[in-house]
Amino acid sequence: MEFQRNNSSSPSSSNSSSSILPTPHSDPMHSWWESVSKARSRIHALAAILPDHSHSISSLADSDRPALSLLSSPTAYSALSASLSGSHSDPLCHWLYDTFLSSDPHLRLVVLSFVPLLTGLYLSRIHSSQPPSLAGFEALLLALYAAETKSRNGKPLLVTIPDLSIPSIYHSPLRKTSPPHSPSVGLISPPLEPQLAVKSTKRASIVGVALHSFFSQISQMPAWSKLEFCRFAAGWAGQDCPCRTEFDRKHQDDANLNDDRDHYRDRDGDGGSVSSVEIEEVVERVGDLQIHSGENLVVCESEKGKGERIPLPWEILQPALRILGHCLLGPLNSQEVKDAAAFAVRCLYARASHDLVPQAILATKSLIQLDIRTRETAKIAASNANANTPTKVKKPEILLVSK
Repeated sequence: MEFQRNNSSSPSSSNSSSSILPTPHSDPMHSWWESVSKARSRIHALAAILPDHSHSISSLADSDRPALSLLSSPTAYSALSASLSGSHSDPLCHWLYDTFLSSDPHLRLVVLSFVPLLTGLYLSRIHSSQPPSLAGFEALLLALYAAETKSRNGKPLLVTIPDLSIPSIYHSPLRKTSPPHSPSVGLISPPLEPQLAVKSTKRASIVGVALHSFFSQISQMPAWSKLEFCRFAAGWAGQDCPCRTEFDRKHQDDANLNDDRDHYRDRDGDGGSVSSVEIEEVVERVGDLQIHSGENLVVCESEKGKGERIPLPWEILQPALRILGHCLLGPLNSQEVKDAAAFAVRCLYARASHDLVPQAILATKSLIQLDIRTRETAKIAASNANANTPTKVKKPEILLVSK
């Protein structure tokens, strides 16, 4: 630009220079440096707000990818989480708001990683007897809602559901004369309407959109952010009753019954029969076990749900179950995340069973059964791998005998 202003008297030279010099938007190096500079500026601003962790946070700015370094820093996450109040004057809420509006995709990931904490604290405090001022949280929620509204462009979120009554084209190809079959379409979310404030009637949908934004980038979220959500979801359910482990007890009872049948079958021979006395003995033994969790399932009994029991409308519960489904079944998730999600799903199943919500009962029941089967498969694969591991052959001993 400076070169063009100095040669404004020569149109030809100006045109030639503008065609040779790359514009800032077309130069990848300029875009990269602009992104790095913006991320470093936001990191230094965060370090100024958190003076006790200033050195550790400021050191993240020296990275080649400072925004991703901030995203993967447990120190920065815990420091910000411990100081977040949610009030209108909270400087951390202002920092998150300005960082999200920077439109840098990596910086937006940093803000999205705090959505579980943001929604968890907000919902737990807003439903308390004396809710404090949470204008900072609500400004962030509205920013996330506005961004999602703009990206959807007035269209609903739909999902295509295959019709299982139609045979597979790979087994019985459709004829040209047969009428075309249109797949079923399910509605995930209706079109979003712009919102200028978090009203009580729109609160659930606004929070649900924020959770959906987190889910859309969940593969890039750090493990502690997923753990945060699982613990809040368990606290929101607020249901710690025996029906929480209903499927685990039934699954373990069935496994023990099959083991006992195999034991008696092996004792009596393949062609032998089991007497009625032996069957009664097995049933009595299974009834006395009173197992609360199976060997194949490590339920986080020590996990304490964060937050309080809150109303869970479908606008919040649907994206919450999608997040828990990823945490439960994602192959790259740590075992800690999977166990926390398993605990939360069982708490939500108990809550849905007491509230008599058919959609939630079906969804949570399916996730529990998938979790049990996944753990069973993993255990069988591990046992087979151990059985097939070749053992080191011991060298024969050579005895020297003197003549």
